[in-house]
Amino acid sequence: MSDFLKGYRQLEQQQHKEYRYETQCPFCSMQCKMNLYEEKIVHRSRYNATPDKGDPVSGGKLCAKGIYAHSHAVNPARLRTPLLRVGQSFTPVSWETAYAWIREKITSIQAQHGKDAVGVYGSGALTNEKAYLLGKFARVALETKHIDYNGRFCMSSAAGASNQAFGVDRGLTNPLSEIPQAGCIILAGANVAECQPTMMPYFRKAKANGSKIIVIDPRETGTSKLADLHLKIKPGTDAALVNGMIKVIVEEDYVNHTFLQRSVEGGPELQSFARSIDLCEVSVLTGVPKEQIIEAARLYGKAQTGMVFTARGVEQHASGVMTVRNFINLVLLTGKIGKSGCGYGAITGQGNGQGGREHGQKADQLPGYRLIENPEHRKHIAEVWEVDEHSIPGKGVSAYEMFEMMERKEIRGLIVLGSNPVVSSPNVNLVESALRKLDFLIVIDSLMSETAALADLVLPGSTYLEDEGTMTNVEGRVILRRAVKEPPKGTRLDWKILCEISALLGKERYFPYNSAEQIFEELRRASKGGLANYAGITYKRIEQKKGVFWPCPTVSHSGTPRMFIDGKFYHKDGKARIIPVPYQYPRETMDENFPLTLTTGRIIFHYQTGVQTRITPELNKVAEPFLEIHPDTAKKLGLSDKGKAKVQSRRGEIILNVKYSPGIREDTVFVPFHWGEEGCVNRLTLPELDPYCRMPEFKACAVRVTPLDKEEIEKLAEREDVNDRKEVLI
Repeated sequence: MSDFLKGYRQLEQQQHKEYRYETQCPFCSMQCKMNLYEEKIVHRSRYNATPDKGDPVSGGKLCAKGIYAHSHAVNPARLRTPLLRVGQSFTPVSWETAYAWIREKITSIQAQHGKDAVGVYGSGALTNEKAYLLGKFARVALETKHIDYNGRFCMSSAAGASNQAFGVDRGLTNPLSEIPQAGCIILAGANVAECQPTMMPYFRKAKANGSKIIVIDPRETGTSKLADLHLKIKPGTDAALVNGMIKVIVEEDYVNHTFLQRSVEGGPELQSFARSIDLCEVSVLTGVPKEQIIEAARLYGKAQTGMVFTARGVEQHASGVMTVRNFINLVLLTGKIGKSGCGYGAITGQGNGQGGREHGQKADQLPGYRLIENPEHRKHIAEVWEVDEHSIPGKGVSAYEMFEMMERKEIRGLIVLGSNPVVSSPNVNLVESALRKLDFLIVIDSLMSETAALADLVLPGSTYLEDEGTMTNVEGRVILRRAVKEPPKGTRLDWKILCEISALLGKERYFPYNSAEQIFEELRRASKGGLANYAGITYKRIEQKKGVFWPCPTVSHSGTPRMFIDGKFYHKDGKARIIPVPYQYPRETMDENFPLTLTTGRIIFHYQTGVQTRITPELNKVAEPFLEIHPDTAKKLGLSDKGKAKVQSRRGEIILNVKYSPGIREDTVFVPFHWGEEGCVNRLTLPELDPYCRMPEFKACAVRVTPLDKEEIEKLAEREDVNDRKEVLI
C-alpha cells in the first residue's frame, strides 16, 4: 500500500464520525417522526433514515418519500448565495447588495403605486411560526392587503364547508387512532395509499375489525383495492352521488332524529329535499349504478359508527364547498359525530396544511382563525402586534386572483416564500405571463424552482433540518420539529430573512425575535380566544405529550383530540348546520372537440410540485410525467401504451407518455401534477373559482387526446436531443 493511501486511510479513521438526528418528514400531513443518521468520512457524508418507533402518529413507519426526505436538504444544488438577475441570467451577490436592492424596489414601487402594489405568496408547508410571521410581515412591514398562499389550492373547500357546517375548521374531528373503531368508512376523492401511505395501516386495521370501506374515485388505486365497494364516479359529480345516498338514508330511516332535533339546524328541509331526488337520474349523472348507490347508503346508514373522509378529488372543484357540505350532511343526518369512531375528516395534503391556514397567511384572515374584517378580531391582533388597529389592511384577494391582478399590473411586486405557483396554479400560462409583467419578483427558497427561475432576486432560505418550529398535522395535533443542523454557509433561516427585510423598511421594533419559540409565544397570545386556540400549547408541553391537539385554551387544558363530544358546535346557538345541496356539475362541459374529462393527482414517489423530490435521484428515476388512459379509449384514439400523446384543453397543450390503465373510467384521463415546464398539467386546468372559498376547478376539465403527427414527432426528437446534450454539458 502506498504511503499516500496509508495516510488517507489514517485520516479517514481519524475523521470518521457518526451523528443521529431526531427529526420528521417535511412532506405530507402525517409528519412522520424519524431518525436521520449521518456518517461523515473526511469530506463526505452518507445519510440513512429510519422511522421513529415511538411516533404515536405513524406507528414507526416511513414511505419512500420519507426515507429520502433528507436528500434535497443536503443536495449540492442547494442555493447558497443570493442571486440577482442581470439581463437574462443570475449573478451571485452579497446579502448586503440583495437587501439594498429589496429596499429600493419595495419603497419605490409602493411610493409610486401604493402599499397594495406589493403582494406576498406563502405556503402550506411553512411552520406555524413562519405562517404567522408571514401574515404579520405583509400587514405590518409591507402594510399590504395582498397576501395569500398555495393552501388556497389545497384545503380551502373543506375549510369553508367545515366552517359553514360546524362553525369551526379542524381537518379531522377525531384522532387517527379512532379510525379502526369505525363500522363504515367513506373515502371520497382520497387516494391515501399514494398521498399519505403511513395512514393506510389505520384503515387496514379498521377492515380487520370488520369495517366496511367505501371508496369514491374515478380510478382504481392502491386505496380502492382495500374497498368493499368502489364507486367509480364521473369527476365532479360527487354532490349528486351523495344526494342519492341521502335519499336512501331518509326513505329507509337511518336518520338519527334525536341528534338532529337537539344539535342540528336544517333537518326538515334536507329530508324534504331528499325525497325529491330521482335515483335513476343520479345514476346517469354520476355513472354509478343505482344498486351501488343504494348499497353504499345502507352500509353507512346501518353502521353504528362511521367516518367520512374527503380529499382533493372532491374538494378541488369550483363547487368544492357545497360538495363537501353534502358529505358533512351525511355525517350530521345520521348523528355519526362527536363519538369514538364517528366523525368527518378532510385529509390534509401539505405538511402544515392545517396550521398554515389558521394563523394569517390567507387573504381574509388573522391569527387564530380570526377574520380580518371583524372589528373585535382586528382589535385583539392589533393589541398583540402593538399597532393601531386601523393600520391593519383589509381583505385581499385569493391566490389565483392575485395573478390576474399582476396580469393587469395592479400588483407590481411579489415576494414568494417556499412555494412554486408556476407549477401549482391552474391556467399556468397566465400565471407565467403575470409573473413576467411584475416590476420585481423575489423568491425565498432552498432550491431553484420553476418560479425562482423567473425571479429578479432569489434568496437562499432554509430547509426542515435547519428550521425549528411547530406543525399541525392531519388530525389537529400540534407537534414540534427541532432544528438539527446549522444552515449551510451563505443561507439564512426563512424567518430571519423576513425579520431582516422588515428592518430594512423601518419596522424592526415589530419583529424583535431571536428564536422560533419566541415567535410561537406571540402566536399563542394572538390565537388566544380564537377558533384555532393555541394559548395553552408550549414547546415543553408538546415534547412531553408528543403533541397537543387544539383547541387548547390554557396550560392546564389537556387539548381536544375529539371535537363536539357534547353535541355542541361552534355556531352561536351551539348547533351544526345542514342544507339541501343541489347537483353540482363540472364548470366545463365536454363536447365533440374536447370529449374527455381530465383529472389530476399525486403519485407515491413525488410531493406537490416536485421541487424537493425530483431532485432526489432515487425518486426521480422511478417516475416521469404520464397520461393514464383506459386501453379501449386509447385504441380508439390510435394511442399505444408507452407511446406519446398530445393532450389539449381550451387553455393549452402538453405532450406525455401514454400509460394504459383498465382501472380508469373510459371517459376520463389522469395526469399527475408533480412536473413543470412541458410536463406541467396545470397548463390545461380550469381557473373557474368556487364562489365561497375561491378554489379553482382542478379536478375536471375538458380535453382531447391525439397521437403525434410526423412533424410533431420530429420536433420532439430534436428537443429531447438538445436537452440530452445540455445534461451532458452540466
